[in-house]
Amino acid sequence: MGKNKNKNRFWGGRDVSPEGDDMEEKRDKMKEKEEIPEEVAESQEVTSADASETDEVTAEDVDLSSEEDNARNEVEELRSQLEKEKKEYMFLMAEFDNFRKRTLREKSELIKNAAESAFKGLLPIVDDFERALKATEGVSDAGAVREGMELIYKKLKKYMEQNGVREMDPEDRDFDADRHEAISAVPVPDESLKGKILDTVEKGYTINDKVLRHAKVVVGQ
Repeated sequence: MGKNKNKNRFWGGRDVSPEGDDMEEKRDKMKEKEEIPEEVAESQEVTSADASETDEVTAEDVDLSSEEDNARNEVEELRSQLEKEKKEYMFLMAEFDNFRKRTLREKSELIKNAAESAFKGLLPIVDDFERALKATEGVSDAGAVREGMELIYKKLKKYMEQNGVREMDPEDRDFDADRHEAISAVPVPDESLKGKILDTVEKGYTINDKVLRHAKVVVGQ
């Protein structure tokens, strides 16, 4: 009987007695208690890792958004600066073009009018020739002298014309203060003669359509 008890108590190396079952149950419960904290710890580690990854993603999103804003602001600043520099460039180009045109115009006028002072000094000589020719019109023995003077006078007038000097023809025309100098005004019987040039006391000349000397005239009033 004693051997049977022992056989019933131990089966396959395992205590199958009531006391053995209780001990086995206690060990299983203790083992479960030990495993639960490990699972909880693992769960907490996973949760912590997920939270850390979320924080990192959020921080990266914030950084990317900030970088995009900075890049957008830089692009706007560059665009504004480019537009400003473009306007300044266009303004400078317009100024340079105006300067170039003005310089060319002044140079052209300088070339055309370079001889202005020289020809202006010749005009009294022309006046003397004209007076001398007029004074010798009735002198028969001065024919040779007059012929020589006429030749010189024609050459001088031709040279002046070749260089842009032209004689004004103001008679029977309206008085123009920009071209004429009124040295006298005389009453006229006809209304159509008022303001007209009646006589030229001293001829006027132009050089390249610019007044070289005003004509001295008598005007009807």
